Amino acid sequence: MQENKALQAMTKEELISLITLYSKNWLAMDGVWFQSIEQKYGMDEAMIHDAQAWERFTVIEARRIKQFLNLPERAGLEGLARALSLRFYANINQDEILIQGNTLLYRTLECRVQNARKRKNMALHPCKPVGLIEYAGFARTIDERITCQCVSCYPDSCDDTCACSWLFTLNEAQ
Repeated sequence: MQENKALQAMTKEELISLITLYSKNWLAMDGVWFQSIEQKYGMDEAMIHDAQAWERFTVIEARRIKQFLNLPERAGLEGLARALSLRFYANINQDEILIQGNTLLYRTLECRVQNARKRKNMALHPCKPVGLIEYAGFARTIDERITCQCVSCYPDSCDDTCACSWLFTLNEAQ
């Protein structure tokens, strides 16, 4: 890989700020393509394409993070927690991770996507169907023994203390 001299010259603080900027840019691009389909063909069609994109992207992202962290093949919930904390979303959303026994609860406390849609007077994004694909695929890539279920996510939100909540379970018998 070719060195980027501009990056090499930056301080740690500048690099962290740049990562945040890149994360916002990535999320903006994700939203722009989604909204272009949504506006032309409607939410249902946009959700179909969103699901297909996330099914592929989440595996790519998880594999790269897993490799970066040098996680073992069966990284367990601790590996999943470390990997979740390095996703693009982790740089721009406020979240929390709680591990108890063989479960990990991941909660997005503040969601940039939903907050932006609210600011624009748009309907909330129905994240749950794509979230199931995204989070389950991410976890399975980190450790195939981990399953995922939705606790609360629009349009089936039941916890008003967070934007969404996902429960990961490590099935050690596998």
